[in-house]
Amino acid sequence: MASLQGLFARIFLLIAFATFISVMSVRSGQAAPYAAVVIDARSGEMLYDQNADARLHPASLTKMLTLYIAFDAVRRGEVSLDTQITVSKNAASKPPSKLGLRAGQRIALRYLIRAAAVKSANDAASAIGDHLGGSEAGFAARMNRTAKALGMRNSTFKNANGLTASGHLSTARDMTLLGRRLFYDFPEYYNIFSRLQTDAGMTTVRNTNRRFLNDYKGADGIKTGYTSAAGFNLTASAERGNKRIIATIFGGKSTADRNAKMAKLLDLGFGDAKNNVAVRKPAPANLDAAIAAAETQGNGDGRSAGKTIRLVTVLKTSPRPRSRPVSEERVAATAEAVLAMQEDIAGLLAEVAAPLPQPVPAAAIEAAIAMARPEPRPDTIAAPSEDVEVALGASPAPTAITETSMALVNPAAVIESTPRKRPARLLVASAEPAKTAPQAPPVVVTRVSTSGGRHWGVNLGRFPSRSSAERVLMKTALSESVSLRDGLRKVIERRGGYDANFMGLSRDQADLACRRLQARAVQCFTIGP
Repeated sequence: MASLQGLFARIFLLIAFATFISVMSVRSGQAAPYAAVVIDARSGEMLYDQNADARLHPASLTKMLTLYIAFDAVRRGEVSLDTQITVSKNAASKPPSKLGLRAGQRIALRYLIRAAAVKSANDAASAIGDHLGGSEAGFAARMNRTAKALGMRNSTFKNANGLTASGHLSTARDMTLLGRRLFYDFPEYYNIFSRLQTDAGMTTVRNTNRRFLNDYKGADGIKTGYTSAAGFNLTASAERGNKRIIATIFGGKSTADRNAKMAKLLDLGFGDAKNNVAVRKPAPANLDAAIAAAETQGNGDGRSAGKTIRLVTVLKTSPRPRSRPVSEERVAATAEAVLAMQEDIAGLLAEVAAPLPQPVPAAAIEAAIAMARPEPRPDTIAAPSEDVEVALGASPAPTAITETSMALVNPAAVIESTPRKRPARLLVASAEPAKTAPQAPPVVVTRVSTSGGRHWGVNLGRFPSRSSAERVLMKTALSESVSLRDGLRKVIERRGGYDANFMGLSRDQADLACRRLQARAVQCFTIGP
């Protein structure tokens, strides 16, 4: 009897489990409605849309707006990339994906940005939001004001990370618009979205979008997102030739399904986009009004917002310096100096007006010239008459009277003013006795290859086109000419892009160059032989 009851219990459990699995399968299939938008990034023209304005769960696509606000805060001087952020309890408690932050920990903003953009770390995004907004609700209020200023008409945000929350919704159209804004409004930060991996301070993190970046030619961003309610989301950007396409997918069934659909949408965009379209960047957003509203209306959680301090580092006018105050003592000293100068000028004028001395007889002048001409010395180098004699190791004897001095005594004396013709050959004191020196064999100078014996290099990342890789190499060479002066710029075509490398370095040179570049937030790694 007991065994029969146990059998029935097992059958009941199996039926219940099967029912649960089927229900969950149905729910998972219905939980993520599909939506898609494709635009020409150059003009903003819509090329394809499906359910473009359906309000859906954006998941981690939310972090694009969090990062946009962080970039803007750095630009306006609220914070810097080196600002140490204290991690709140709220941020540390977020579920994965996460960086592993601890409450009370301090970490530079640049590492939080990298972790949120590349790893899609929820704790890093929340730490950014809590610092800039004062709380999760405060930052959500700032997100909503910023989204409105950017033209995202159908989006409402409740947190900085995109975890599912009631009312936290956006659309494929709004997220595509936001992706275009990131590209044009903050080009200096956009490259972070194409990094396959990056240093996040605590550890090296890998890009959640690395499969698509590797597989689709020209792809260079932007952000993935996933929750059970949202499905697999992606806002992607790619460049081919002079065309750039941005597209968004909501509700993919898996990573592979989402990437395959995105590839088809981008292919459609490149096929439909016109050639030689003029770039029309989005109009500047009035974000100052959003910040002012945050300062006056509070953080949305019943607490007033902290005042934002903006640093003005550029002078709008160049005022003329004020004159120094003039004292009576300074006036008296200046008057005395002027009087003394006038007396000196008067004395000089009196000397000029004095009568000239009597002329010296011509016979006396000739005698003085004869006395001033030195006698030939036995240690001079014999030379033909057209050569100049230069004494070996001896300086000419001083003369008391010369033609020039006589001319000063008697201005009437005539001195030949035409310079003498340069002799055909000069004999110098250091010259050897006249003999023919053997001709030295010509020295042949050859260029030594900079890569001889140097098999290390520095990689600056993978880029969607050869021209973009070459631009990065040239810019880096100019900014880091000291450590990379021996490096050869080399672009290598790989699957999924072009690697920008400096080759022909020693290991020490490569390590030094990479450390110096990383100190300026330039991502790189050394390449060994």
